[in-house]
This record gives sequence, C-alpha cells and structure tokens, in this order.
Amino acid sequence: MQIAGSVAIVTGSNRGVGRELVEALLERGAATVYAAARTPATLEPVIALDPQRVIPVELDLTRGALIDAAAGVASDVTLVINNAAIAQFVPGLDAPRQSILDELMTNTMGTFDMVRAFTPVVEGNGGGAIVNVMSLQSFAGSLGMDGYSASKAATHSLTQSLRPALAARGIVLSGVYPGGIDTDMLKGIDAPKSSPMTVATGILDGVEAGQDDIFPDPVARFLGGIFQADPKRYEYLFANTPQLVAALEEARGSGDLVM
Repeated sequence: MQIAGSVAIVTGSNRGVGRELVEALLERGAATVYAAARTPATLEPVIALDPQRVIPVELDLTRGALIDAAAGVASDVTLVINNAAIAQFVPGLDAPRQSILDELMTNTMGTFDMVRAFTPVVEGNGGGAIVNVMSLQSFAGSLGMDGYSASKAATHSLTQSLRPALAARGIVLSGVYPGGIDTDMLKGIDAPKSSPMTVATGILDGVEAGQDDIFPDPVARFLGGIFQADPKRYEYLFANTPQLVAALEEARGSGDLVM
C-alpha cells in the first residue's frame, strides 16, 4: 500500500520506534496519524510534529474497552502498526509467574485484540495493512528475556495463522523482525544497534512493498540470514549473548554487516 494519503494508527507512539514511525508517516504524506499511548500527556511532543494531522489516543493493550474505543475513534484507519510492547529482564526460572503473564497479555493478546478490533475497520475503508512489530527473538529465546521471547514467538505464530483470513478481506498482515534498537529498552546492552528512525524507515519501506516479513535494519537482515541458513546456530547465538555480540562485531569488521 502507499503511505501517502493513508490514515494510520501507531501504538506505543510516545517514544522510541513508535515516535519515529509517526514522524516518518507524516513525512511520507499520511493524511492522519492516530498516536496511541497509555498516558496521553506523554504524546504532547508527538502531537507538536503536526497538530493538524496527529490525533492522540489513549490506549492500553491490556484493557479491551480502550482498544474497542480506539477502533471507534479511529474509524477511518487504513494502516495499523502494532508497535507497543513491554519487556521484563528476568531469567525465566527466577521470574514471577505474573511477569511472564504480563508480557504475554500485553505483547501477544494485546496485539491480537488490536488485530481483531481493527480488521473490520480497515476492511470497511477499502483494505490496507496491519503491521505487527515483533523481534528477532520471535525465532529463538534469549537468556534473561524468556517471557519476552515467548510472547514474541506466540505473536509470530498468530500473525502467520491470521494472515490468510485477513488477505481474503483485502488486508496485508505483515510481521516485523527488527534487530537491536538504540532505545531505553536496550540501553544497558552493549551490542550493535540501529537507530529508531532506521527501523521506522525500514518498516514503512516494507509496508509500501507489500512484504509479509519485514527485516527493517542491517542487524535484522544479517541475523535473519543466519536463521534461514542454520536455525540451530541462530538458537545457540541467542542463548549465548557474548557469542551473539562477537558474531555481530566480526561481521561488522569483515563488512558483512554495515550499520
């Protein structure tokens, strides 16, 4: 689909990739962007990008009533970008059961509820696209991010399962699998990371190209290639962070990974 003239809603748009997605959508000519976040007051800098085209929406992915209300307010949407997520940096065996449930409820069920609520909206507006932003951890778990990895793997499976049904209704359902991003979520991790704008640009390029699977940044494309060629090596790297970082640094040194 074309971004120019589209009407979009972006979850988690108050910072990081979400904020950059709003800016990139505006730059590409989106007619309206609904900027969604749990706390509308945090959206003021985003609204300031273009007060005429950016509309704030209160949205908490764990509250179905707010999701349904958002679908009612943003009734002219043709592009949905499910970007919001949470991460708990606790090894699975040490994690309180509730922390893993929180990640599953927000990252997986919240995304599913958004897809379910907005499918009739997008279909009623002539079709378009729904984009689920996930992670390279959709394909392998990371030590210390067990619940997050599980939630993204489940969302990946849901995306694949729902894709044919949405296609029949004129909607492209895309999965996005970014590598490490230079945001608050990963500020303590020393590894090659892409800027939020690089990722946002890659996502919208994939949307306009109609891609089912979007690897929006250099790290995503490099590691995605490893996953396709050797899934067990990929699993090993994600379970061993020092080896993963070493592989990325080696690839950057050899020119196989250009940031």
